[in-house]
Amino acid sequence: MSSTPYWGPNFDALQETDPEIAGVVLDELARLRSGLQLIASENFTSPAVLAATGSTLSNKYAEGYPGRRYYGGCADVDVAEEIGIARAKELFGADHANLQPHSGASANLAVYAALLKPGDTVLAMDLKHGGHLTHGSPVNFSGQWFTNVSYGVSEGSETIDYDHVRAQAREHRPKMIIAGATAYPRLIDFAAFREIADEVGAYLMVDAAHFIGLVAGKAIPSPVPYADVVSFTTHKVLRGPRGGMILCREELATKIDKAVFPFLQGGPLMHVVAAKAVVLKEAASAEYQQYARQVIANAQALVEGLQDQGMRAVSGGTDTHLALIDLRGVGVTGRDAEARCDAARITLNKNAIPFDPEKPMVASGVRVGTPSVTTQGMGAEQMKDVASLIGRAVRADLDTEPGRADIEQVAQEVSALVSKFPAYPDPSA
Repeated sequence: MSSTPYWGPNFDALQETDPEIAGVVLDELARLRSGLQLIASENFTSPAVLAATGSTLSNKYAEGYPGRRYYGGCADVDVAEEIGIARAKELFGADHANLQPHSGASANLAVYAALLKPGDTVLAMDLKHGGHLTHGSPVNFSGQWFTNVSYGVSEGSETIDYDHVRAQAREHRPKMIIAGATAYPRLIDFAAFREIADEVGAYLMVDAAHFIGLVAGKAIPSPVPYADVVSFTTHKVLRGPRGGMILCREELATKIDKAVFPFLQGGPLMHVVAAKAVVLKEAASAEYQQYARQVIANAQALVEGLQDQGMRAVSGGTDTHLALIDLRGVGVTGRDAEARCDAARITLNKNAIPFDPEKPMVASGVRVGTPSVTTQGMGAEQMKDVASLIGRAVRADLDTEPGRADIEQVAQEVSALVSKFPAYPDPSA
């Protein structure tokens, strides 16, 4: 297998001009090819997406929107953005789409800016129960500039307590309610959120960053018919470039567009906008729909295997691409599990579980996701093997010689497994 990323445009020039950075690119490729990537918010984009991202469109400054730019020479990039907008509207059945946000966080900030004023009340999922930083964390703009009220999951089922959501909405009368999370494995009842938002006269925003790819692949229900605004990232399950996007109702289109530009951003990243258009075309295919379904099947198979290893799945399982795993039953913290798995070439992340007794940087659990391994072609049978490898790695104490030997053995087996399903396979190999 070649060590050179065959898709990289002008990679030879990079090697000649800056061998240090070229070396970093090659090292990252080697890491991806030699280990299991189970971060729920990561994936492997297609060579076509990478080509657009690394294209000459990077050179164009294009403040504004198609047909209304502040610079000349934008005719070609206008076409790319118009294609992307049309594809997004068709794929998701949305009235309006904005492809310019640089990230999911900036997309969320634009929604706040469009619909709220500083100090307005927002009701969103508690970070400790799976919410996101931009949903009201005190260290984030959302918690410092707005009044945050939170809802969470019930202690018994570990699923969203919709009665609590309604009670919080009635008591605090928020201007906006946010549905969506970063570590919640179950489907969200968008109709219930719509009903609650209507009752108290609030906007409903759905942060679909984690699951929008499953929506695109028609593997789970869409929030678009229920939400006033849907924000999301274009990586994760969707398998596009790193960036953000916003869908909204027609009556909010002008507000959303003005919040993205000129309020929040200057010139859009036109190479990334073009890459978003590419992935929207890919996501409209029958092959992608099969992929989305397989992501969920793999996540459920992985959960089943981890439970066989004595690890409890929060809420009892998953309906999506990710699972939250409680490690207290095996007597290991999330921090230690992450370190041990990393040493065994298994990349996942420590994660707090609902009502976690540990501090967030220690945590009682880990979060695992199947977008990347599914892109590599793995199926449910391989997920059983992956679960076994995780179980062995988590129990191996790096402070002991036997534990280090166990980790090395797991690492060798991981390498053998991924060699059969290589990331970015070299067609000449």
